[in-house]
Amino acid sequence: MRGDVSQSLPPQWEFLPAAVLGNVREAKELLAGNDTPLALYNIFVLEGGEASRYQELRGLLQGELRAILEISAFQFGLVDELPDPVSLDGELRAAFLLASASQSLEKQDTNRAILLLEEAFECARTLSPVFAAQILGQIAGLRSNMPGQDSEHVIETYRQALQLAADTPLESLRAELWLNLGSFYQEHASGRRDLLTQSIQAYQQAIQCGISETNHAEMYAWAQNNLGLAYLSMPMVEASDSLRQAVAVQSFREALKIYQPETHRLEWVSAKLNLANALQYLPTSHPEENLLQAVEIYDELLQARTRAEDPVGYARLLANQANAFAHLGLFSQALEKANEAYKLFHWHNEADAANSVLELVTTVHESLGNKQAIA
Repeated sequence: MRGDVSQSLPPQWEFLPAAVLGNVREAKELLAGNDTPLALYNIFVLEGGEASRYQELRGLLQGELRAILEISAFQFGLVDELPDPVSLDGELRAAFLLASASQSLEKQDTNRAILLLEEAFECARTLSPVFAAQILGQIAGLRSNMPGQDSEHVIETYRQALQLAADTPLESLRAELWLNLGSFYQEHASGRRDLLTQSIQAYQQAIQCGISETNHAEMYAWAQNNLGLAYLSMPMVEASDSLRQAVAVQSFREALKIYQPETHRLEWVSAKLNLANALQYLPTSHPEENLLQAVEIYDELLQARTRAEDPVGYARLLANQANAFAHLGLFSQALEKANEAYKLFHWHNEADAANSVLELVTTVHESLGNKQAIA
């Protein structure tokens, strides 16, 4: 119940570590030949909820096992209604309430879903702190997306979940809770240094849980990308703060070890863009090298994000590239990209962005000693 599958287990539980680690085939092999009701139920779950197996088990299972079979069937989409939970208590009732909350969310009744999850938490907190931590994480996530919610209450809910999960070997659970807490701080920071610091610390804690390029790689990439953004958002107060930009660049590079255009196209575009933007302003003794690298990245992204599918996003790339060209002193290229960006912004009623490009064009013309405006 702590999520620790490293200890010696009774023979009938040997399938469990394999199942927890996602080795479904091995888990099924360890259950083969076991025709006890519990084993048959576990095989049903491992097989992904086959309809024929469900019908067969309905006539075999009784009591609590029959009830959790029906819960699983609902979660697999085999039935439309949940069973009567009268025979369930403890963590089994929590599982029923979790499924009921899911049903409420499908009906867009978030308030009822939260009430059900709060009851589920009370059922699970003593018997299974890990399960209770997962439930609290879901409550905090739902509350964080509701307007007018008390931010401190959401933060406290995440921290209570982390306390319950503190001694579990399930690093993915702890890391996910830290990531969600960090994301909440970041979303509500609005430039506040204290909240951004809390966000950075939460992302660092997530990474320290043991996620890496080879262990829960997608979670690691998410942590690194958000960490880089948090560093860049920190107000520049002291000269030493400029070091954060270098750390941000390294964080984006770490994320891009995972995010590839073939497997994570949207995430790759986002992290690649973050990297290019950070490189433009990275304090260094060789800025031309970083600016040229940024220009190359913008070219790469302009191939990935076409003008037809996302004209405004395309225009932002052009504007960023124009800025990099201007810093390099390549003014003709800067004006070419800026003019195209301006037209796209103007055509799509992005007045603020268009005005920003005009300011860049004016600066370029002044550098050239030419006050000519856009035709």
